[in-house]
Amino acid sequence: MSESSGSPLLDISPAAEVALIEGARDAEPVRGLTHGFYKYPARFSPVFARAAIEAFTKPGDLVLDHHVGGGTTLVEALAAGRHAIGVDISALAEFVARVKTTVYSEAELETLQNWASRLPSSIHIRKASIHFNDYAELGYYKHLDDRSRWRLRKAIEQGLGSAIKLGTPRLEMFGRCAVLRTAQWALDGRAKLPSLDDFREFLQETVESMVEGAYALRKAVPAPRPIVQVIHRSAAGLQDDERLRGWRAPRLVLTSPPYPGVHVLYHRWQVDGRKEAPLPFMIAGKLDGAGSSYYTMGDRKYPELATYFSNIKATMSSVAALAADDTVVVQMVAFSDPRWQLPRYLETMAKAGFQELFLPALRDERDGRLWRSVPGRRWYSDQRGETPGSNEVVLIHRKAGSAPSRRPTQVVISQPHPSA
Repeated sequence: MSESSGSPLLDISPAAEVALIEGARDAEPVRGLTHGFYKYPARFSPVFARAAIEAFTKPGDLVLDHHVGGGTTLVEALAAGRHAIGVDISALAEFVARVKTTVYSEAELETLQNWASRLPSSIHIRKASIHFNDYAELGYYKHLDDRSRWRLRKAIEQGLGSAIKLGTPRLEMFGRCAVLRTAQWALDGRAKLPSLDDFREFLQETVESMVEGAYALRKAVPAPRPIVQVIHRSAAGLQDDERLRGWRAPRLVLTSPPYPGVHVLYHRWQVDGRKEAPLPFMIAGKLDGAGSSYYTMGDRKYPELATYFSNIKATMSSVAALAADDTVVVQMVAFSDPRWQLPRYLETMAKAGFQELFLPALRDERDGRLWRSVPGRRWYSDQRGETPGSNEVVLIHRKAGSAPSRRPTQVVISQPHPSA
């Protein structure tokens, strides 16, 4: 008998349930709209995000992702005509999510297309580049001064200089993101570094591809255009943030929190083996200054992950304070050791005020939950060391004491905050 037997079942239409299950188990590469702007770690599939949004919301509703990461939830919500709020403790995540959800005008996109054609001439070993002295003094050039990498460092500086010359904050943000994606391809986890010609070619192709994605997003977003707000902060205490004044309760909370016991580098690239480089923050024009446990909600070596679960309780308690009785919370989570971490996670959710719900179609499978295998994904965990894959589970919750219901609540924006 499955764990879900006798447990509350989610009231969901059969078609929406099938789409959600298939979306969660979708193994296709992330693509479409602006999703390819940057490869943020632990992204979930846009197909899954869209399925969840269509299953639990309708146009005009509000979707919240309080661990927004690469912004997948926000992009899909925007394209589906839903308002969206994204929150993340990382300034890099804020930057990526913001540029991915910016709807550029036709004139801006034409400017960026022209920039793509001129860009290769800006990358040349004999041309001058901007050296960002303030960032250098703070260590953001770490591991880039080696003889094998100084050409790529100069190319990155030249690309950033060209992006800055685009002249407006919105265009510069786009240009910086193109350099960010190219530098990630050139340096992160690379055994063999690309040539300057390869870098130049990839950068131009990246800008051209990003412009296509931005055009696709512009075309997909319905009128009137939904509001998307990205907030840089911890989700703990979010209910008291002045920037949320005027927003009503989210109809859906869709997120993928840091995975307990799993080491994921959200804030660094690995260059020259496993040397951690904070370069992505400099390229984005942001500041970092924090260790990995800051972004993963606690050191995975801490006994029983006490800090992690304390932080999960704090963030989910804040979500509970923002949620309505009919708000659905959907999370994609993985564990280094699910045997004890999954029960502890569910216990923490209960303490935060939530009750787990199960999909009717899976009531007789395994433990009744929606699991998926992620081939080729490599996590670094204390229990298993380096592993070739990972199992992720979709957890569905609603506030404790509320009755499962398919009836959508119309959520509108009332006196939106000026920064929205």
